[in-house]
Amino acid sequence: MTGVLNLVSCHGNDTIFGYVRISLTQSCVCPMSQLLPPLRLIGAQTLRDGVLAQRSVAISGGRITKGPLPAVDLSGYLILPGIIDMHGDAFERHVAPRRSAAFDLAAGLASADRDAAANGVTTAWFAQSWSWEGSRRSPAHATSVMEALALYRRRMLTDIRLQLRCETHMVDSGPQMIAAIERFGIDYVVFNNHLPDAVEMQRTRPADFAIWARELGHSAETLGAAVDAVSAAEKRVPRHLCDLAEAFDRLGVLYGSHDDPDGETRERFSMIGARIAEFPTTRRAAAAAKAMNSPVLMGAPNVVRGKSQAGNIAARDLIAEGLCDALVSDYYYPALAQAAWRLVDEGVLDLARAWAMISSKPADIMRLADRGVIAMGKRADLTIVNAQTRAIEATICGGKMTYMAGGVAARFFGMPQTLSLAAE
Repeated sequence: MTGVLNLVSCHGNDTIFGYVRISLTQSCVCPMSQLLPPLRLIGAQTLRDGVLAQRSVAISGGRITKGPLPAVDLSGYLILPGIIDMHGDAFERHVAPRRSAAFDLAAGLASADRDAAANGVTTAWFAQSWSWEGSRRSPAHATSVMEALALYRRRMLTDIRLQLRCETHMVDSGPQMIAAIERFGIDYVVFNNHLPDAVEMQRTRPADFAIWARELGHSAETLGAAVDAVSAAEKRVPRHLCDLAEAFDRLGVLYGSHDDPDGETRERFSMIGARIAEFPTTRRAAAAAKAMNSPVLMGAPNVVRGKSQAGNIAARDLIAEGLCDALVSDYYYPALAQAAWRLVDEGVLDLARAWAMISSKPADIMRLADRGVIAMGKRADLTIVNAQTRAIEATICGGKMTYMAGGVAARFFGMPQTLSLAAE
């Protein structure tokens, strides 16, 4: 079935008519999976060149363009750059809604994809552990996720990539990791070290250690044996990390560290090229990162809640001091946009600078020159927000409509004007 969508909109005293052909077939559940036809979004306040002003945005072939095109009136809306999320593990909940109830990886990835799109995300890194903890954090499971994501790629709405969270003491799995990175084109790795916490918990809080083991699908004895085994590899860790860093540089992989507790730790990672500081747990660590020109990432949920769920430093304080460059979803996609608005409402940043923390800054950090801002020739990655309610009502990713709801749907489908669908 093929239909003709009559887009009729008014801009001031001008009435603009356009006709857009859309394809509706049995094999394509929704026409939004295809590139939007050439069109121009008018009437909205657009964040462009660091300024929010009423400016039209033209889209053609998945890119921002210019020229007279069929128009959609988005008066009452904000058009903002698509959100870029550098670290999110919310996908784990989609794959395993309960720890003991895992579902098909492909279905879980698709569900997480829709979750990201509904929250304005156009590029996302799913954070997958490569750890001695085993279960869904094991190298075997990480490889399964890579395989599933590769198969899902042709159907994805959001530009989804994988961030590997590499436990520093996985000294024997280096060649396996490098092979997987090369095979699946992984472009981002962060180093974690959960071992000190595990050792301390095992020694002083055995009941909590047993609970943690059960959550991972182990007995306390099995997890304890894993802790002992990786602890024995302590002396081999520095050489292992240097070998990985050399491979990452060769492959063009960006890398950093996670949960740096102090400046010394950040300096050690910076010396081997791990330049990104993800979730420093103290002000000292964040300040050291900035002094070394290491980009600092913090969790958007931390901003929205006003504190860290783990009891670490408040992200808002770091932002106010200029010690945080970008925000990530961590475990909750809605927090990305919410955090930007929270910073605006509290007078910490204006909208342009707050939104940059979830769009242009991540693009710069990840060296993605084709996105993060609304500009000629860039990818058509847009987040469309109801100016009154601040609800995200549409997401356009690479010129594809990946999410649409609420009043904006009526605008795109010409409602209350007529929508004519004629069978051919």
